[in-house]
Amino acid sequence: MKRNIYQDLEEELYLFNHGNHFESYHVFGSKRSFEDQLDGWRFTVWAPHAKNVCLVGDFSQWESIEMEKIGDTGAWSVFTQVATEGDCYKYQIEDQHGRHFLKIDPYAHAFEVPPKDASLVSDLPDRKWRDGRWQANKKRKKIYQKPLNIYEVHFASWRRHPDGRSYNFKELAADLIPYVKEMGYTHIEFMPVMEHPLEASWGYQITGYYAVAARYGTVEDFQAFVEEAHKNGIGVIVDWVPGHFCRNDYALAYYDGSPTFEYDDINRANNVRWGTLNFDLGKNQVHSFLISNAIFWIKECHVDGIRVDAVSNMLYLDYDEGPWTPNEDGSNDNKQGVNFLKKLNTVAFGYDDTTLMIAEESTSWANVTKPVEMGGLGFNYKWNMGWMNDT
Repeated sequence: MKRNIYQDLEEELYLFNHGNHFESYHVFGSKRSFEDQLDGWRFTVWAPHAKNVCLVGDFSQWESIEMEKIGDTGAWSVFTQVATEGDCYKYQIEDQHGRHFLKIDPYAHAFEVPPKDASLVSDLPDRKWRDGRWQANKKRKKIYQKPLNIYEVHFASWRRHPDGRSYNFKELAADLIPYVKEMGYTHIEFMPVMEHPLEASWGYQITGYYAVAARYGTVEDFQAFVEEAHKNGIGVIVDWVPGHFCRNDYALAYYDGSPTFEYDDINRANNVRWGTLNFDLGKNQVHSFLISNAIFWIKECHVDGIRVDAVSNMLYLDYDEGPWTPNEDGSNDNKQGVNFLKKLNTVAFGYDDTTLMIAEESTSWANVTKPVEMGGLGFNYKWNMGWMNDT
């Protein structure tokens, strides 16, 4: 049985390593599993340069559970019966120099409330959606025939309890959805709702791309909010940050002790302006990780649009304020970033051609909303930055 499971994993990981696994959240992270007639959890993580990886958590009193390296795929995996849903866990990674790091699960669907930062054992909710009428109407209508009227919301500050606590998604739904409906808005656009440690960042420095910020609720709570919005004729857009990520050392930064999600070139990795790290958009595995994440929000959470943040940071090698490394010919365009964005939009529209793929692009890059097959980046909308700043 183990051999068959690992053979299946290797087939999935082949796609992941070639940049073509667009639902990799079904492979990595903590997953309920039935193996050798036993119920338990399987944990899988990508740490390609690690010397060794162990699973640690509440269920093991934070003692190490050895993980098995899956061939030359760069992934490590283990099945255990001792884990329970909601338990805290991390991966203990040993690098090639013998140094040890405790890291979160990049694919975790739940985390502790900050300042705590452990991942929580959880699998993707098996939701029975009840927004069929909205989905059918969306397919039937042409998205360009009517104007969009979007209400942008920073979740934590739109409304708070008297003691300063943020609303959760259930509480927010009761107030926000009737408000935007009464005011004639067509869509709610959330600033990033993904897990992030610093509220002052407004969510733009993400640590957990596949989780909803624990201070707001759970993935299931977010799904319920989207469903309620759809029942009231309101679409939902999420801000998404695929260009750079939080550099906190417990998260994605130098994940296995060496450049993993970020560029090998320190000039390209460092984002001086925002104090973050830039994703290496030339790595196949980063393509799988990020595009899968976009599909996660579209397919599993039924969002109607994704507003891609800081597109210019992905288009120019010298967009940042710090030192930069040009292309071999001296040019400053990020060819890898361009190819990633074209691929992202092609895949997203392949899943749902009604999706709003919105670029927040602050320069005059040409053909942002021209289809990929016509030489464009493939977005179907772009933020009017001048109007946004004026208002």
